[in-house]
Amino acid sequence: MLRKSDNKVHPQQMIQQQKKCELKPVLCDFEERYAFSSWVKQNICKKECCLFEKDGRTDACKCGYPKTSHIDEAIKPEDFTGESWNKHRHVREMPTDAFGDIAFGGLGQKKGKYARVSTDTSPEDLYHLLTELWKLPPPNLLISVTGGAKNFYLKTRLKNMFHRGLIKVAQTTGAWIITGGTHAGVMKHVGQAVRDYALSSSVQGNIVAIGVATWGIIHNRDALVQPEGCFPAHYLMDTKTQGRLSCLDNNHTHFLLVDDGTHGRYGVEIELRSHLEKCISGKRLGNKETGVTIPVVCVVLDGGPGTLDTIYNAMLNGTPCVILEGSGRIADVIAQVSGLPVSQVTIALIHVLMKKFFGHEYETFPDLRIIEWTKKIQDIIRMPHLLTVFRVSEDKQGDVDVAILQALLKASRISESLGIETWRRQLELAIAWNRVDIAETEIFTEESQWKSSDLHWAMSSALVGNKPEFVSLLLENGVSLRDFLQGEETLCELYKQLPSCFFLRKLAKRVHSSRRNRRQAFAIRARARTGQGEMISLTHVSDEVRHLLGNFTRHIYPKSTIPFHFNMSIEDMSVSLSKSEADSEVPIREEAADVQRDPGTDLFLWAVVQNNKELAEIAWEQCRDCMSAALAASKILKKMAEEDRDGDQAEDMEELANHYEQHAIGVFSECHSSDGERARKLLVRASHLWGRTTCLRLALEADDKSFVAQPGVQALLTQIWCGELSVDNPVWRVLVCMVFFPLIYTGFLVFRRDELIQKDTEKREEMKTVETVTGSTLRTNARTPLQRMKPLGSWSRLVCLYDSPQAKFYGNIVSYFAFLFLFAVVLMIDFQTSPSPAELLLYVWLLSLVCEEVRQLFHDPDGFGFRKKAKMYINELWNILDVLSILLFIIGLAFRLTTKLLYPGKVLLCIDFVVFCLRLMAIFTISRTLGPKIIIVKRMMMDMFFFMFLLSIWVVAYGVAKQGILIENDNRLDWIVRGAVYEPYLIIFGSFPENIDNAAFDINTCTMNGTDPLKPKCPVLNDNQTPAFPEWLTIIMLCVYLLFANILLLNLLIAIFNFTFQEVQDNTDRIWKFQRYELIKEYHSRPAAPPPFIIFSHLYLFIRSVVLRRPPIVYKEFKNELPPIEEEELLSWEALMKDRYLLSAQQEQSQTVERRILDTAQKVTIISDRQEREEETSSAAMVKRLARLEEQVFQSTKALQWIMDSLKSQGFGAKETPSLTSNATDDTPDSLMTTSEKEDGFHVNSRQFHYPNTKLTRFPVPEEKVPWEVGFSSYMPTYYASEGSGDSVDGSEAAALDNYRNPGGRTGIRGRGALRHLGPNLNLDLVLTRWRDSERSALEYLAVFDESRGTLALPAGPVDSADRLPVILKRTMGKKLYEMINAKVSEGTKVFEGYVDDCRNTDNAWVETTVLNVHLDRTSQMMMDINNMVVSSHGALQWQEVSGKTRLSSNQRDSLRQVAALHNRKF
Repeated sequence: MLRKSDNKVHPQQMIQQQKKCELKPVLCDFEERYAFSSWVKQNICKKECCLFEKDGRTDACKCGYPKTSHIDEAIKPEDFTGESWNKHRHVREMPTDAFGDIAFGGLGQKKGKYARVSTDTSPEDLYHLLTELWKLPPPNLLISVTGGAKNFYLKTRLKNMFHRGLIKVAQTTGAWIITGGTHAGVMKHVGQAVRDYALSSSVQGNIVAIGVATWGIIHNRDALVQPEGCFPAHYLMDTKTQGRLSCLDNNHTHFLLVDDGTHGRYGVEIELRSHLEKCISGKRLGNKETGVTIPVVCVVLDGGPGTLDTIYNAMLNGTPCVILEGSGRIADVIAQVSGLPVSQVTIALIHVLMKKFFGHEYETFPDLRIIEWTKKIQDIIRMPHLLTVFRVSEDKQGDVDVAILQALLKASRISESLGIETWRRQLELAIAWNRVDIAETEIFTEESQWKSSDLHWAMSSALVGNKPEFVSLLLENGVSLRDFLQGEETLCELYKQLPSCFFLRKLAKRVHSSRRNRRQAFAIRARARTGQGEMISLTHVSDEVRHLLGNFTRHIYPKSTIPFHFNMSIEDMSVSLSKSEADSEVPIREEAADVQRDPGTDLFLWAVVQNNKELAEIAWEQCRDCMSAALAASKILKKMAEEDRDGDQAEDMEELANHYEQHAIGVFSECHSSDGERARKLLVRASHLWGRTTCLRLALEADDKSFVAQPGVQALLTQIWCGELSVDNPVWRVLVCMVFFPLIYTGFLVFRRDELIQKDTEKREEMKTVETVTGSTLRTNARTPLQRMKPLGSWSRLVCLYDSPQAKFYGNIVSYFAFLFLFAVVLMIDFQTSPSPAELLLYVWLLSLVCEEVRQLFHDPDGFGFRKKAKMYINELWNILDVLSILLFIIGLAFRLTTKLLYPGKVLLCIDFVVFCLRLMAIFTISRTLGPKIIIVKRMMMDMFFFMFLLSIWVVAYGVAKQGILIENDNRLDWIVRGAVYEPYLIIFGSFPENIDNAAFDINTCTMNGTDPLKPKCPVLNDNQTPAFPEWLTIIMLCVYLLFANILLLNLLIAIFNFTFQEVQDNTDRIWKFQRYELIKEYHSRPAAPPPFIIFSHLYLFIRSVVLRRPPIVYKEFKNELPPIEEEELLSWEALMKDRYLLSAQQEQSQTVERRILDTAQKVTIISDRQEREEETSSAAMVKRLARLEEQVFQSTKALQWIMDSLKSQGFGAKETPSLTSNATDDTPDSLMTTSEKEDGFHVNSRQFHYPNTKLTRFPVPEEKVPWEVGFSSYMPTYYASEGSGDSVDGSEAAALDNYRNPGGRTGIRGRGALRHLGPNLNLDLVLTRWRDSERSALEYLAVFDESRGTLALPAGPVDSADRLPVILKRTMGKKLYEMINAKVSEGTKVFEGYVDDCRNTDNAWVETTVLNVHLDRTSQMMMDINNMVVSSHGALQWQEVSGKTRLSSNQRDSLRQVAALHNRKF
């Protein structure tokens, strides 16, 4: 389960962070560098020599540096006079002088970070440097790559697999790669892998390659030295002149250059590197307070003896190692023997393999080192759970990345803690690495048994960590979303841990605003703890989702019951709510509380609001109400994209919204093709999971035109449009019946009820036929009896006819034509000073239209609220025309009733008539042919509106220039506008001007001084009364104007119209179908009577709602509340259709060309890889067969030679036959068979290299040299005897030591070691057991707390005799308990007695243990006393169940296993 302490969202802090001013980049960069430099100088040091002592062989100091590199105090020291140079005394620490950024020259200009650090630097400081100052995210895995430091050859296939696998595991798991950092050997290969597979990809920043190198062997390191840091330091990688030194690898990203004050000495960094790796491995994975630590894996390529030591030490520390077979030298040696029994890994075999893989280098290896390496290799292969060999030739092996991760899981699986804890640790690692393939093959196997509750933590980690593949895997393996999200707390925690997104910011603002409003409303002052802030609850989520979906929906979550810092019981009394909203809040919350939430829907909403497509897709497949969920997601995403238009995710939100619209279309198409009636029910069903709204309403609010345009949705709208009439009725029949209504009783018009009755009758007849033919009533009895529908009565048919939206529409059209006819008659014929009866009828008619518009504005069956309803009303063009026409009529009527303004009033009414006529176009919107064309006209009007701006520039430019040239100082405004605007505009349409041509000039058509208001002013005249303007100029201007205005601009307008038509034509049908809904809904709710008779209906509605206060009539055509049983059945059917849709979509995707090409490419790659593998395998097998054939030929030759010699000597060869065979099989494991038989008796712990609690190293004793009977001439063990010995024997005398010989064989160390005396050292393991209850359900043992190990252990200790308890137990168990149990020792059962493989054993001293079991009776007084002491011991004494999960040492586990067998219990 999620921890509430992690990743909490504090809205107050989030708001403050958003309001902080950002610093300038330059200033910010300077401050960061200053802080970095200060920290490095205080915490990171270098080492330098403080005593110059000349080396005898060279002129340099014994530290390796020349004299010029030493400071003056070191050359002539006063503190070290007369002393010889000592590394530990004469090398001191100083603040480091090399750190910062490193820039490599050449192609790519690669950059990294570096620091020169001392060998004594704390690993914690280095980890802080890496994570905090260098901003590296903590790793989920540490890959330590080791091997050959010199350049070596890798086969092309192995190199490619290593490069690809290493980078893949680093990218997918977020791992750190640690190498030696130089441009040679295995480090060079790692650098090439980073270069080839990371720098060329889009995720190159995810690769972290850390080089830990020795400062004293770095070539050109002087360029890195700068006391204040280099940002950057320009490093030249010159491998040609490096000599014995090494260059840094330019493909690594970070460098730790380890300095011990010496120059030219390799291997200085090994100790600090191991300490750093151990420090990192101790950190919690993901910086969590609980959970597993960061795993470490060692990857080995090539390598020499030093690499073998590294592998050995790593495996002793529990670090798994992956060996790449074929990389060369020690890696291949280990790979060759990894599958053999330890007894067969002999010194001779290691000699052969060393010679084979090391070549000439083998000649320099002394025999003693070979013995030591044999012992180490034996110990390595004795730990198979930590050793993984990657073989290219094995098809099942996969890539290197899989081998690395499998090695880690294999290592964690072999643990003393077995059962679910081991699997949980492995699953946590797999989730952290985001490797679902590893989890599928290694964790979710038949051996692992999971409960849903066991995987809830994993589900939380996968969801919060955005790992959709793991979410799917967990759902497939038993996670129940209902159990996972059963409590409100889990969902709250998920919302608190949302990634940074638009919804989280809005949620934080809402929480902050909610808290501030409460303080204002209830005068709550800030307390001392308010800095913690109020946490996000489902109440806030519900409010924000309701805002995104629309306020017409209900709250999707009930009021939160989780306590927070503020009193949440007053949530519904926020000051932001209006009084009406506050009154309705409580019932809404209570109603939402009654709705059973769907966990799939909750998870889907959580994924959608963060715009996470992968997680949302998985959750949508688990949704119960999938179509509503998809449409709601479309609405939410489009609303967020609209509000976050300036954000980066707006386009992604729009894309995801369209994706879920397509999902809704796909599911609905499947539903409609299967059962149209059920599909229509789904459209208008009130969804309790999504605020009691419908799919149709969500699609309309989300502007999902494609969904609304679906045939099934249009069929529903057509059915509503026709009302109770059949959709198959022709329009002319409806019109005829509206005039001659008695025809409805003759069958002339078909009603929907009649169709249903006919279908019902046919179905019953079909069932009877089946019953008659089969003679069985099983089918008919199994079906629920269909309720017979009664046909419509006479009055019902009449009501259904005139109450259908179709009939209302036709009636209103006729009424509107009559209104326009009356309006025209009044304007043209009957417009008197005082209103005539026809005009008064016109006023009444208009009043009915006004009442209808008011009713439409306030009619709100969906609960939108007045603000949204008014906005929707204004956004409709036809409503704007309605309001404009009514306002013009009212203004014209006011003028008309005023005597002085009678004529202006008539003019306004005439203009108003034009508007009313334009409103007539709305009747065509219902037409499938003309409806889309009206949409095109609207778009063209917008194009023409903007085109007029462009045209007006040319009109005004030409008109003003022409007017200024022709006319001088005309002050009449009307004639100025006429000449500058009106006449140029008419020229476009072919009206040629006469006043620009002298030939057409007539002085009688104009006035000289502009005194005649009916004539234009004459142009400027010459003395001969002819125009003085330049005729050539005016004609040229006219030609240019006509060229641009008539030809260019008008053709541009035509082109724009053509483009608009082509663009809109494809979508007009879809847009028309979308807008058709509003027209149908308008006429569905409209009273049946047309204007002006509709005013009586308005009067009835007013009395019903205002006077009588009756609730509005609820219609089920657009929103239907289904009974629970029917709704459950409908949703189950929808889920089935969803599965069909997903299956068909998957099949369709698999058949796409892109998918086929991808599959083909993948198959070709697999075939080529397999072919290469087979070629390599066949070639290797051929070499082995040839070698075997050569050996057989050699043996045959020798046998033939012997036969010939025998024949010559007359039979002597028969006696010599065995000698030939013996010679031929000298190298076969004859002697190994004898040691193999004894293998189980050989001690292992007694031959560990490092003797416990000392710095001593045992002499290496390989497996074959353990028995004393086997000769071992080079065996020279070290003598050791710890202080405080009570032994009277002088251990330094060989004769005395020879009297005591370890029965288990050689151990590699002489003397008594850490034991008390030579010879056998008796030890007693006491196993006190009892039955847990009277039914003997479980066997328990008494464990004591071992202070030295910090764990529980069996009561044990050294004894002189097995008849008494160890004295040291008196302190642990207490004197009273010790004496009680000591008295019972003689009654105990000796389970085991003999030699024990103890790490303290030596050649002359060893441990012999007696395992004593004392079984106690539950009812005895002693048992009661022990229980009382266990209770009062505060954990020092505990009863534990005897089982394989017990955490004890290996020897004590063996003792406990034997006790379990004694009591017939499974261990």
